[in-house]
Amino acid sequence: MTNPHGSFIWYELMTKDPEASKAFYGDVIGWTVGEAMPGGMDYRMLTAPDGHVGGMLGLTDAMCEGGARPCWLGYFGVDDVDQALEKVTAAGGQVMMAASDIPDVGRIAMVTDPQGVPFYVMRGASDEASHAYDRMTPGHVSWNELLTPDPDAALDFYGSIFGYRKEGAMPMPGMGDYIFISHGGGDPIGAVMKNSDGTPAAWGFYFRVPDIDAAKARVEQGGGRVIFGPEEVPGGEMVLNAIDPEGVLFGLVAPK
Repeated sequence: MTNPHGSFIWYELMTKDPEASKAFYGDVIGWTVGEAMPGGMDYRMLTAPDGHVGGMLGLTDAMCEGGARPCWLGYFGVDDVDQALEKVTAAGGQVMMAASDIPDVGRIAMVTDPQGVPFYVMRGASDEASHAYDRMTPGHVSWNELLTPDPDAALDFYGSIFGYRKEGAMPMPGMGDYIFISHGGGDPIGAVMKNSDGTPAAWGFYFRVPDIDAAKARVEQGGGRVIFGPEEVPGGEMVLNAIDPEGVLFGLVAPK
């Protein structure tokens, strides 16, 4: 893996119904969703026209009984998974799944930040760079957004361990600041904001599509629900937030 330490390198949908999720996201975002990989676990690749962007994990009853739920999760690429776990726990995070090696994939672990937001850390086995996050390419994640009860603490945590830093902020009436973040400087790759109205603390991801109105229609036709937008945002793009048929929150972004 040649991505800089702390980069988003992969995205994963956990779902109780892989076939239904395959149909929904394939239609809304335009992915090709592969068949379950051999070996017992129902894991499928999510592929944009130019390559893989993520995976889909089918949740078993045992996983759900253990606390797993449908959601989107992000993977941070790290130079050393075990060192990253030490830093996460020292900073107040928790290890949810111990580090393990997956042949031809890499070493991974699942953790939470001090506010309970889950994510993976991974050292990939491949020497190729990941392009799962690609700001302008359809089918890829275009924006990474953290909802958290303590934005300042979150900035300290992700800054000290993964190299994220504040790049300005935009006031949101009644909601506090929308804090732009970059990875090691440069253009923002996402934002941090305070969660409100009972919204769970979580990383959320905006997927790029060619046309926001057409995508909105596909969300609704597929049994999802649009909860915000489409709305124009600074920079001249259109965004919406939606919930898929299992109740999983996600976002879409498109040119105006």
